[in-house]
Amino acid sequence: MSHRYPAGALALALLCPMIATAASDEELARIRNEIRELRQGYEARLQALEQRLKDAEARAVPAPRVAPTSTPAASAAPMTPGPSNAFNPAISAILTGTYAHLKRDPAAFRIPGFAPEGELGPGRRSFSLGESELVFSASVDPHFDATLIAAITPEDAVEVEEAYGRWLGAPLGLVPKFGRFRSGIGYLNEQHAHAQDFVDPPLPYQAFLGNHYTTDGAQVRWVAPTETFIELGAEAGNGDAYPGAERTRNGMGASAVFAHAGGDVGASHSWRAGLSHLRTRSSLEGHERTIVTDDGLVTVFDFSGAPASRLTIADFVWKYAPQGISPGTSFKLQGEYFAGRIREAARQSGWYLQGVWQFLPQWRAGLRHDRLDAGGIDDVAHAPRRSSAMVEFNPSEFSRWRLQFSRAELAPGESDNQWFLQYTLSLGAHGAHRY
Repeated sequence: MSHRYPAGALALALLCPMIATAASDEELARIRNEIRELRQGYEARLQALEQRLKDAEARAVPAPRVAPTSTPAASAAPMTPGPSNAFNPAISAILTGTYAHLKRDPAAFRIPGFAPEGELGPGRRSFSLGESELVFSASVDPHFDATLIAAITPEDAVEVEEAYGRWLGAPLGLVPKFGRFRSGIGYLNEQHAHAQDFVDPPLPYQAFLGNHYTTDGAQVRWVAPTETFIELGAEAGNGDAYPGAERTRNGMGASAVFAHAGGDVGASHSWRAGLSHLRTRSSLEGHERTIVTDDGLVTVFDFSGAPASRLTIADFVWKYAPQGISPGTSFKLQGEYFAGRIREAARQSGWYLQGVWQFLPQWRAGLRHDRLDAGGIDDVAHAPRRSSAMVEFNPSEFSRWRLQFSRAELAPGESDNQWFLQYTLSLGAHGAHRY
């Protein structure tokens, strides 16, 4: 076992060459004796503790080691594996609920120019229960760990959001993942709703990914052994999830690649930037194309076949915390740009920019603006946009209350003032959120 010595002893040892130039032989001898006494005392105490540990282990009944909690918001570093057949999962739960006051009927929610699917829109009016998440994670054996995240919807349905394993001993520093998981594309995609800074995801995530993109398949990550953070990743999946479409053919239905880089700027600033590309099969077969005329809406069926869908995402995050810690104040600026292309349709794009300021240890406030540039599906000369402001109170790291106001202008002549009051409660230990 390697020994660590007190910081004071090590500091004195490093200073000895400097002292020698000015100190007498008697002074040097005295300093060396003090260092020797400190080292001997430390080693004696360490040996006594090690012997007590061995005695306790000899008397105790062997117990399984509990693996650290791992969630989709945790870092990509592998967990410490436990012994085989010692499955003792870490369990946690996330509870959320919202009160919404909406000007327009949420049942009529739509984003002209886009054909998203999934649970979109601001949700129902009045009180509503959000999705509750159950997270199970553990080391399976010295070679693999596993995570299961199940969502219980307000309609009392249970859905498997993520269920994946990771190979811990892969060569060359690779981290393979397999099963169902949130893709590594973009910045927010891997973050579940309770880890995000606003009640709802930005418009580009709703329009291009149906809130988020999850795939059944395999992923591999690699982090370069450099001082600057560099991460590369690739994925292959079945492509069933939006913006893809279910297919009955063999082989790969979707693929993705991503690269991230980041680092520190001084002691108080850090950054991360990324570029991602997703290629899948579009789900626009038989989609209704709407055309706005003076007499109202005329619909025609314009799409056939299964056109390929390509999406590129550029993301950037900048964080500030005095001297690298944020017990009282911090600031985060983040933004992402989406560029999509669907065969037989024009290019589409969107972006959002947001800033969140922690002005007191338990209080944060934020602003966000998101916008879409429609084209190719609906002939609507309009750019859907929305502006949001939020303030939140965090009594502890396990609870949060958030008030948010949004003004959305998604269709010509349509605006919606939206008020939300949301709570989030976390039960049990959970992993740290990603950068």
